[in-house]
Amino acid sequence: MGRDRKNEERHEHWTKMLRSTMETPAWAAWSTTAQALYPWLKFEWKGPKANNNGKISLPVRVAADRLGCNAKTAARAFHDLQAKGFLLLTQHGRMGTEGKGAAPTYEITELALPGQDDHSGKKLYLHWEQGHDYAVRAHAPCNPTGRNGILSDESKNIFPSPKTGRVVPINGTKR
Repeated sequence: MGRDRKNEERHEHWTKMLRSTMETPAWAAWSTTAQALYPWLKFEWKGPKANNNGKISLPVRVAADRLGCNAKTAARAFHDLQAKGFLLLTQHGRMGTEGKGAAPTYEITELALPGQDDHSGKKLYLHWEQGHDYAVRAHAPCNPTGRNGILSDESKNIFPSPKTGRVVPINGTKR
């Protein structure tokens, strides 16, 4: 019998879910939506040879379609993943010059960044404690005062720039 070359050309995309990660207290504290979202984020990773960790992008609306929920629930799942230390926001979403938006990019802390050892991910979720969530970076408001985008000297100090974003407290957090 010869080789089956037709099956050799098929490349199934799969992701590895580690039991040690799934047994951490941070994993158990997630919402079910966040638990369903995490494998979809890991599917966006291209593997160790073409490592794109730190540039992983999954728009909220696409995530909502994949999860079968609305966009606000999917956005809350992204925030939950950041609060428990599984995701780090590396770049905010933005509107391009031609009106085409770009989704935020993330780093999965379970995985190594490009150019590093295979097992050197930050793994912030291992240091997470109940009631002590990590800070969640969200978009800065485009028009924080509601007056044609003109900021007073007072509001310039209150609202951070759109480049840095703002830290959003999640209910029950102390960090």
